[in-house]
Amino acid sequence: MTTFTFNDADVGTTTGGTTPKYNLRKNSSPNTRVVRFADGFEQRILFGLATHQNPKSYNLTFDVSAADATKIEDFFDARALDNKNFSFTPPGEASSSKFVCEGYSKQIPYVNRATIQASFREVFEA
Repeated sequence: MTTFTFNDADVGTTTGGTTPKYNLRKNSSPNTRVVRFADGFEQRILFGLATHQNPKSYNLTFDVSAADATKIEDFFDARALDNKNFSFTPPGEASSSKFVCEGYSKQIPYVNRATIQASFREVFEA
């Protein structure tokens, strides 16, 4: 099985092309089920495997050259077509996790420059 990594070497961008700029957004979504009773009592239950209880999602921005933006777009398009996840080490994290790109947009503010905004969602699969 082929594994994909979102980094400069695998995507083919110049050094730093796959490093998002700061002011990124990290969201946590604890996977809980809540049961509420008529008397106001509430019980919360974690749902699923213990290590998969709090998946993360990231809203990332990449300020890159037009050529790097095309390579990043090609990487995202290829993952959408083959339905595969990819490894990514979020800024400030010690290790990589598996993610899928939920969606992305490209803006061209200047000649030969582009800004890509992407949403990554953590997945727990092989």
